[in-house]
Amino acid sequence: MPLTVKTDASYDAVALGEIMLRLDPGAGRIRTARQFDVWEGGGEYNAIRALSHVFGQRTAALSALVDNDIGHLIESLARAGGVDTSLIKWVPYDGLGRESRNGLNFTERGFGIRGARGVSDRGNTAVSQMCAEDVDFEDLFGVRGVRWFHTGGIFAGLSENSCATAIAAMTSARKHGTVVSVDLNYRPSLWADHGGQERAAAVFTQLTAAADVVIGGETDFVDRLGIEAPPASLAGTPRFTSIASRTLARFPNLGMVSATTRRVSSASRNDWHGMCHTLKAGTVTSRERTDLEILDRVGGGDGFASGLIYGLLQGLSVQEAVEIGAAHGALAMTTPGDNSMATLAEVLTAAQGQGSYTNR
Repeated sequence: MPLTVKTDASYDAVALGEIMLRLDPGAGRIRTARQFDVWEGGGEYNAIRALSHVFGQRTAALSALVDNDIGHLIESLARAGGVDTSLIKWVPYDGLGRESRNGLNFTERGFGIRGARGVSDRGNTAVSQMCAEDVDFEDLFGVRGVRWFHTGGIFAGLSENSCATAIAAMTSARKHGTVVSVDLNYRPSLWADHGGQERAAAVFTQLTAAADVVIGGETDFVDRLGIEAPPASLAGTPRFTSIASRTLARFPNLGMVSATTRRVSSASRNDWHGMCHTLKAGTVTSRERTDLEILDRVGGGDGFASGLIYGLLQGLSVQEAVEIGAAHGALAMTTPGDNSMATLAEVLTAAQGQGSYTNR
C-alpha cells in the first residue's frame, strides 16, 4: 500500500467536477433520433458514483447546478446513485440560460466500423463559474473529513478559473491528510478557446504537482506533462514503466502513476488492461482482456479509477486494486450510459479472472 488513507472521516470519497445530463439515442444516431434515454454523467463524477453505487462507499459530489428542472433532474439521478448532493452549489435560473446553464451531452455508442460520437453543449455552465470561495474547504476536509478526493483535467479545462478552484481543493485536502487523485483526461474541445495544448500542459502540470495519484494516457504524460518518451522500440509494459518512473522523478509528491491502455479493433471490440507504478511495487499490470466486447465505451476509464480507488481505500495491495479497477472498467463498458451498472460480486469475480458471473 503506497498511500496512507484515513480510517475515520465523514466521506470515503468526494469528487469535484461537472455533472451533465447525457442524452442517449440508444442503438441509433443523434442526427436521426426521435427519442433519447437520459442519464447523468461526467468524468470526475462517474468515479464517485460508482464508488457509491457499486462499491458501497460514502460519497459526495462537489459541483454546481442551475436551480431549474434540468438541474433537479440531474440531482435526483445522482441521489438515486447514492451520491450525497448536499455540497452542490445552486445558481439562480434567469429563465433563458444567459447567465448560467446546466451542461448537456449527446452521446451515441458506435458499433463496428462506426465510432462512438459525442456532441457536448456545455458552454457557460454553472460549474464552470465555480470559484474556490464558493466552498469551505477547511470545513469539508478539516472538520468533516474526507478519505479520498478526486478531480481531473475535464473540470480544470472548463474555464480560466476552474484550475484555481481544483488546486485550492487539492491543497486543502492534502493539508488535512486526504489522498488526492487527478485524472488528466485531455479533451481538445475544452481547451480550443483558451490556450489549446499549451494551456492544457500548464494546467496539467499544476494538477499533477498537487496530487498523490495521477491517472492518464501516454499522450497526457508525454504531450502535456512533457515527460520524455522512450524509443519507439520499447512498447507495452516496459514503455509505461519508463514513462511512469520519469513522472515520479519529476513530481516527487506523487505516490502512484496509473493508466489504462486499449487497442481498438472496432467500436465494439477492444483489448483492455490497467497499469500502476509506484516506487515500492514497481509496475503492476492487470490481466489483459483481449477482444473485449463493448456496448458503450464511455465511462471505462472512470470505472477503472473508481475500482482502483476502492481497492486502495480497502487497504488492498496495488495488484489487487489494479485488477479490481480494470475489471470494473471492462464491466462498465458492457452497459449503456456513463454510469456503471455492475455489482460488487460481478466486479470481484471478473477481477479474479473468472468467466461470466452467474447468480445462483
